[in-house]
Amino acid sequence: MQNTPKCCVILVAAGSSSRMGSACSKQFLPLCGRPAISYTLQAFEQAETVSDLVIVCRKEDIGEMERIAEQYGIKKRRAMIPGGATRQQSVAAGLAQVPVEAAYIAVHDGARPLILPEEIDATVRDAYIHGASALCAPVKDTIKRQDTTGFVQETPPRELLRAVQTPQVFRVELYRQAMERAEKEGADYTDDCQLVEHMGVKVHLLTGGYTNLKLTTQEDIAAAESILQKRGGNCMRIGHGYDVHRFAEDRKLILGGVEVPYQKGLLGHSDADVLAHAIMDALLGAAALGDIGKWFPDTDPAYQGADSLALMKQVCALLTERGFSICNIDATVLAQEPKLKPYISDMCCKIAAACGLAPERVSVKATTEEGLGFTGEKKGIAAHAVCLVQES
Repeated sequence: MQNTPKCCVILVAAGSSSRMGSACSKQFLPLCGRPAISYTLQAFEQAETVSDLVIVCRKEDIGEMERIAEQYGIKKRRAMIPGGATRQQSVAAGLAQVPVEAAYIAVHDGARPLILPEEIDATVRDAYIHGASALCAPVKDTIKRQDTTGFVQETPPRELLRAVQTPQVFRVELYRQAMERAEKEGADYTDDCQLVEHMGVKVHLLTGGYTNLKLTTQEDIAAAESILQKRGGNCMRIGHGYDVHRFAEDRKLILGGVEVPYQKGLLGHSDADVLAHAIMDALLGAAALGDIGKWFPDTDPAYQGADSLALMKQVCALLTERGFSICNIDATVLAQEPKLKPYISDMCCKIAAACGLAPERVSVKATTEEGLGFTGEKKGIAAHAVCLVQES
C-alpha cells in the first residue's frame, strides 16, 4: 500500500431497516450465527487498497457497532459517527472524517455483507484509472419502462443494463465538489454515482457477480446465508460444559462473577465459580481446546483464589487467536438453595462483558432438583452450559 493512493471507506449503516420488518438495525441481524455487519467490516479490513474506515450508523447503534468492531479485530476504523436523515447526509457526515492524505474514497452500504476483499480492491484500482468506478452486475431480466398510465413506454436493450452495487469509489476532490454542488442546489441523491454524474463526470462500471446482494427484506437473509454456506469457512461448532462444587464453610458464594448472599460458599482452588467453570469448559470444548484443568490446573499456585471471570477472558482470547467467534451461551445452574432469580440478570451482564458479547447473547437459568441427588440434598451446586461458536 506504500506505493498506491490511500483510499478511505465510508461505510453507510444508518438506515431505518423499515422494509426488513426488524426491531433492530438489519446490519445486526444474524447471518450464519454472527452479525451481518461483521462480514462487511472484515472484508474492508482485509482489502489491500483500504487504509481507513469511517463507519456511519444510527446514534443508538454506535455502542453495539463499536463492540462488534472490537470483537472482530477491525483495526482500520478511523471514526464511528451518527448518520443523517438521508443517505446523502450520512455520507456527508462521513466525508468530514476522511483524512486529508486520502486520495480516494469508497462508499459502501453496510447492508451488503457479502462483498469480497478482492472485489473491493478491483473497484478501487479501477477508480485509480478512471477517477470514478462502481461495482455492478449484469441485469438478468428484461426491463420495461412504463408511462404514467402503466403501459410499456420503452424496452431498453438488456445487454446495456447494469444493476449498480457498492462500493462506489471516487477521487476525493471530485466527490467533495459533487457533494458541495448538490448541497448548494438542494439536491438529495440516493446513489453516489448520481451525485458525480450530475457534474457531467462519467463513472466507469466494473462488472462483478451476483453474490454482493443487499439485505432489504427477510428473503435476502436466507439467500445470504446460502451464499455464505457455499463459500465455506463458516463452520458452526457446539460446546458443552459441566462442573460441580461442594459447599464449604467460610467461603463466598460466587456464581457468574456475582457474590450471592448465603451462609456457605463453594470449595475450590479458585473462587469456585461453578457457573463460570461450566461455561469455560463449553467454550474450550467447542474449539477442541481441552478443558479448564488443562489451561488452569488446580496444582498451580497462580490460580489459588483466582477470579473465574478473569480466567474466562483468557479463554475467550484463546478462541479469538484461533479464529473462533462466540455466537451465544446458554447455561443452567442446579441449586436447591439459595434462590438465584434476583441475581440472574447481573450474572448475564458480567459473563457477557467477560466474553465481549451483548447481554442478550447470554442466557442463565436456575432450577432445583426437587430435593434429589447431590444438589437436592444441599451438598453443593452444579452447572451445565452450552455454547455456539463460529470458525472463520
